[in-house]
Amino acid sequence: MAHQNSQGIQTLLDAEKDAAKIVQKARQYRVQRLKDARTEATKEIEELKAEKNAEFQKFESEHAGFSDKSFTKLNAETDAKLATIQTAFDKNKNAVIEKLLMAVTAAEPKMHINVKVPE
Repeated sequence: MAHQNSQGIQTLLDAEKDAAKIVQKARQYRVQRLKDARTEATKEIEELKAEKNAEFQKFESEHAGFSDKSFTKLNAETDAKLATIQTAFDKNKNAVIEKLLMAVTAAEPKMHINVKVPE
């Protein structure tokens, strides 16, 4: 009978060892799946970053041409306005100088209204 108990206990111990091995394998499998999932997620994130970066570069290059064209157009408009102002200046500068000289040299002295002349 002792031999049967011993054999029954040994069977239980073997079953417990097998169960521990199965649990350990399950834990290792779970850890490996987590690592794989993390690696895959990192890979997907990098791919998404690269894709979005490429889209941004494409968008930027498409719209950068508009700013170059706008810049060129604005420079042309500015140059035209400056030329118009320069023409007006050249046309009117002599008349303005004459008016300033007349105003400075043709002074009419007057007494200020608040000055009281002693009688």
